[in-house]
Amino acid sequence: MSDAMKNAKAASDSAATEAAATAASTATGTETDALLQVRNLKKYFPIRGGVFSRVVANVKAVEEVSMTIRRGEVVGLVGESGSGKTTAGRAILRLIEPTDGEIIFDGVDIAKLPKAKMRDYRKQMQIIFQDPFASLNPRMSVGDIIGEALTIHNLARGKAKEDRVADLLERVGMNAGHMRRYPHEFSGGQRQRIGIARALAVDPKFIVADEPVSALDVSIQAQVVNLLQDLKEELGLTMLFIAHDLGVVEYISDKVVVMYLGRIMEIAPAKELYRNPIHPYTEALLSAVPIPDPTIKRDRIILQGDIPSPINPPSGCVFRTRCPIATEDCKHVVPPLEEVEPGHFKACINR
Repeated sequence: MSDAMKNAKAASDSAATEAAATAASTATGTETDALLQVRNLKKYFPIRGGVFSRVVANVKAVEEVSMTIRRGEVVGLVGESGSGKTTAGRAILRLIEPTDGEIIFDGVDIAKLPKAKMRDYRKQMQIIFQDPFASLNPRMSVGDIIGEALTIHNLARGKAKEDRVADLLERVGMNAGHMRRYPHEFSGGQRQRIGIARALAVDPKFIVADEPVSALDVSIQAQVVNLLQDLKEELGLTMLFIAHDLGVVEYISDKVVVMYLGRIMEIAPAKELYRNPIHPYTEALLSAVPIPDPTIKRDRIILQGDIPSPINPPSGCVFRTRCPIATEDCKHVVPPLEEVEPGHFKACINR
């Protein structure tokens, strides 16, 4: 191991908390227009065993995740299945409780707020679920599904509620008369539009779109992405758009965050990331994005092996076991998230 790496390892071992805090501060910045700042977010799922059901291990689904989302910005969160994207999104909304970290929403750290106080934030933070077939109650009419939140938060009742539901349906490209029908009467794309209308019902400030097009046909995917893009511009939505395909997020995201095995590998403005990816994992993901021009050929980067288990992640850089440029030093140092250009961060000691 080089002397530089020995020094880096010693610093990492003796001041891990300080290094994480520094990385979070660098990655999130101090933007005054930030709606959401996530700092050192962790989510562990305990594994219990033995007679007394003691915790014998932890699934480290999210590890030291930090990011900033400004008002009116769409941030794409991408990575392979099992990288922790959905867990991070749900922990930010506190649909699952984070293990540690800060979630500063509109100036308030909501990570440890009592559940009673979280109710005030529920209508400001909504989610669009991945599966349009499983996310809608088959026993409720479309009108009841969309209007349920209006009733829960005492925002509208009676005629006002019905008018609001009709307006939402038309806003997402459906007929107001559909409110009397049931989910099984619609296609997957239409159901996802209903899910979007449900998320918009309470005029949220922030939406987590959890792989909202992955269960849809390619042609329908484009329609839903275009709808979300139109709604973003029309309503000024702030959104975390989760996907496993960098090609999907290209047209809607202002900034892209790349995750692997619970950690952030790279953050950059969308155009910069597609033009100049730095991390080898980002390069591999981009190499799999289809190019519509048949005259252009792209060298495909095939990652060897499967994503490691989050129960026992690799030491040092978690990507090193599949990285084409990994060195011996990568086993010993967790690469910090460093800014290489304005707004462009990477976690790699070899780049």
